[in-house]
Amino acid sequence: MSTEVICYRDAYVREIGGLVTSSERADEGYGLVVLDRTVFYPGGGGQPSDRGSLTAPDGTSWEVRAARRLGPDIVHEVIEQPGVGLPAAGSTLTAVIDWPRRHLLMRTHTALHALCGVVWRDHGALVTGGNMEPGTGRMDFEFESLRAELAASIEATVNRELAARRPVRVRFLTLEEAAATPDLIRTRTNLLPEGITEVRVIDIEGLDMQADGGTHVANTSEVGSIRITGTESKGRINKRIRLELVDPVA
Repeated sequence: MSTEVICYRDAYVREIGGLVTSSERADEGYGLVVLDRTVFYPGGGGQPSDRGSLTAPDGTSWEVRAARRLGPDIVHEVIEQPGVGLPAAGSTLTAVIDWPRRHLLMRTHTALHALCGVVWRDHGALVTGGNMEPGTGRMDFEFESLRAELAASIEATVNRELAARRPVRVRFLTLEEAAATPDLIRTRTNLLPEGITEVRVIDIEGLDMQADGGTHVANTSEVGSIRITGTESKGRINKRIRLELVDPVA
């Protein structure tokens, strides 16, 4: 049995009940718990995993410090409580994410996709890397040069696109459909996992469509606006753009 990952289809679900399929102690002070379904995003593509809690019907709760994929399952790394132990296999728990943190990551991730869309459409530059934390992120592009005036122009254009209230949709394509979709992979290296039968796509209507596994807001207006906080040269044709959300607590 594999874990059903709710956030891949609906990033706004904050909690869900699940059955414990395995539970084991991993190291001093924490354990690994697998549920048959979860709302936790396991991390990937530069987006960190969710944090939150697993709670039993009697109110006993375990803090989830991280989640990660292990084969077909999502493993929740839980902090043990003295004298309580770990939840037992076969028991039911409610998985609850830290929603303010998740929503901030959703806004940040969508902002980075808007940046990718603008840079690709206006400058034809491929992505060479990226990473994010709640409210901040960076992306590397194949630019030979990136002057301050160009960065300012990109910032203004991204903010216009975000303010355009573009819908952001999750789509699933067959491998054949994905292969027939131009520019679906914007990275220099194709990072699609081996063995998949469908490709999850994030589509910012009229701006950007990319294969992506992360969580996103439903409309660009939910992001707010961004500020480019710096640029760096990481090589002859590799330039880094750092951004932050202007209002990270919205």
